Amino acid sequence: MTENIIEVKGLIKSFKDKEVLKSLDFEIKNGEIFALLGENGAGKTTTIKILATLSEMTAGTAIVNGFDVLKSPNNVRKSISLTGQFTAIDEILTGRENLIMMARLRHLSHPKVIAQEMLEKFDLTEAADRKAATYSGGMKRRLDLAMSFIGEPAVIFLDEPTTGLDPKVRREVWELVSALNKKGAAIFLTTQYLEEAEALADRIAVLHKGKLIANAPLAELKAMLPEAEVEYVRKEPTLEKIYLYLTGEKGETNND
Repeated sequence: MTENIIEVKGLIKSFKDKEVLKSLDFEIKNGEIFALLGENGAGKTTTIKILATLSEMTAGTAIVNGFDVLKSPNNVRKSISLTGQFTAIDEILTGRENLIMMARLRHLSHPKVIAQEMLEKFDLTEAADRKAATYSGGMKRRLDLAMSFIGEPAVIFLDEPTTGLDPKVRREVWELVSALNKKGAAIFLTTQYLEEAEALADRIAVLHKGKLIANAPLAELKAMLPEAEVEYVRKEPTLEKIYLYLTGEKGETNND
């Protein structure tokens, strides 16, 4: 096994005469959480689609889990899972049925046992046999993530997975992502929440107008800035902290 689970060199993507990705070079190590930041339209989702074999690059190379995304797309797909901004669950089915279906699609033995394990891990046991259409937004996201983690893929792509979730549920998702990363999966995360990248990522890259303008651990990124002046001011609590305090999550906000 090589040190890097993903290797990207000279990645270019153009739509007609518009170049969306401009010769990206980056690597992601085994077991690493890699966060890709960028404004809307920067090319974050396009990058994930190429690595997940959902879109073809214009030029360059991309290797995922040892497989070339163009030459061995089926092997890449067997190595990954993808959770997008919108849940991919079947709302006609129950939570349990969604999980069983995914286990069968991955050709795993004992899909019912796997489904039960996922229901317990993602705190969905009580709602297991309700149709997913009746789930809250947070429950749908947990179910969607549970489906993505079935089969213990080597690489998990999370494309803005907490968009639209309230702060409490967002932190629950963070805990799930961290726990599954500790089991060995590499996580490729795109997000517009800077605190999300700060809380989760081992390495952070910044994509701006199709170009990578930074790629380093958070400590190295902080060192790029001039030394801050020391000032003593009274720091008012943020609305997010107030919300979490009022909803009983006051011990979970270490963002000072």
